Order: sequence, then structure tokens, then C-alpha cells
Amino acid sequence: MNPAALVASVVAALANVVGAAFVTGRRVWSPRDLDMMIAFSGGFMIAVAVVDMIPEAVATHGAGAGWFVLAGYLAVHLTQHTLVPHFHFGEETHHVTRAVGISALIGLMLHMLMDGVAIASGFDAGSTIGTLVVAAIILHKLPEGSTVSSLFLAAGFGRQKALGAAALLGLATVVGALMTESFAPLSEYGLALSGGVTVYVAASNLVPEFQHKHDWRLPMAFFGGCVAFGAGHALLALI
Repeated sequence: MNPAALVASVVAALANVVGAAFVTGRRVWSPRDLDMMIAFSGGFMIAVAVVDMIPEAVATHGAGAGWFVLAGYLAVHLTQHTLVPHFHFGEETHHVTRAVGISALIGLMLHMLMDGVAIASGFDAGSTIGTLVVAAIILHKLPEGSTVSSLFLAAGFGRQKALGAAALLGLATVVGALMTESFAPLSEYGLALSGGVTVYVAASNLVPEFQHKHDWRLPMAFFGGCVAFGAGHALLALI
């Protein structure tokens, strides 16, 4: 396995735990700060999917790659919004049942596996794509860690179990990266699948969290994420 991909998957996994630590440690994470992070990461993620991940998959597999992009998109919708009765990004402030917390964790773990696939597939396609994919994943893993830990707290689990849930998400990312190297279909079509997952997380999960809020800084943060991706892309092309 590409050593850079393995290291990147571990770093990305730690981002889940850091996001959870803000909730379980009762640190100050204002709703506005969380919204700004969600908006920025949404812009960065949609840019990396549309500019790098999907075009690279199409260049490798032709138009047929579109089916795998669609499969990735639909898989996230199935696991997060069809099988799971209650899910949204951000801190949960209302009481939920333990079954809801556990089902959300399972749904997110399936998504985290695809994050690992995205990292491994990105580095297989090249260091530039791999680096930008990792950056996008780390950005959205912080609010994901916050989401799952707050769900567990709202369901009546203790802080230790809430932090453990975030750690399981991180572990799933590392497992996904390792699976990509040993499971031929993932190695072959992982970038297309994870491209669809990335589009879903950005456009269907993150953007709806802030687009209805009347704060001009949020769309600016979203566009800022796109600009940051463009700057990073240009800089990495020069290295």
C-alpha cells in the first residue's frame, strides 16, 4: 500500500476524534463556527469531486465510470437518509433514542469506509489528487466527529462512549484504505465510487445545512472553499 495513503488515512481518522473532543470535552464550538466550517468544507469537497475525482475516473474507465459515481451517491443516501431515521450534520440538541444513535453510527461508518477508499484511490491516481482528497476529507471529518458524539450524548450514552463512536468512524476510514489495496473492484473503481460519495456529502449533506440561513458569511465561506481548492490545485501543480 502507498505509505502516504496509509499515513493520510490515519491523520484523517484522528480528525473524527478531534471533532468529537470538542463536544465531549464541552469546549466552546459556536453554531456559527460550525456552520462556517461546514460551508467551507462543502465548497472544497464539491470542487475536488467535480474537477479532479470524477474526471480522472472518466479518463480511466470512460463514460461507464458515471454508473459508479451514481452508485456511490445512492449508497450514501441509502445509508444516511433511508435506513437511518434521523441524521443531520452538526451538534444534536434534542433527545434521541439509543437506536437512532447506533443506526447513525453504522450509516456513517459505511461512509467512512468510502473515505478510506477515496484516500487510497486518490493517491493511486497521483499525489496531487491524493493530497487534495485528504484535505477535503479532513475538513468534513471534524463536523462528522461532532455530529456522532453529540448524537450519542443526546441518546444517553456517556462521554467515553461518544468519543469511542468517533474513534470507530476513524477506524473505518483506515480499514477502507486498506481494503482498497486488497479488494480488486475497489482498487479499480474506488475513485469513481468515492467521487459520487463526495458529491453527495458536499451537495446533499453539507450545503443544505447552511443554505437556508441568512448570513452572508456562509456563502462566502462556501465559495472560499472552492477558491482554496483552486489555489491548492495550482500550487501542487507547480511542485
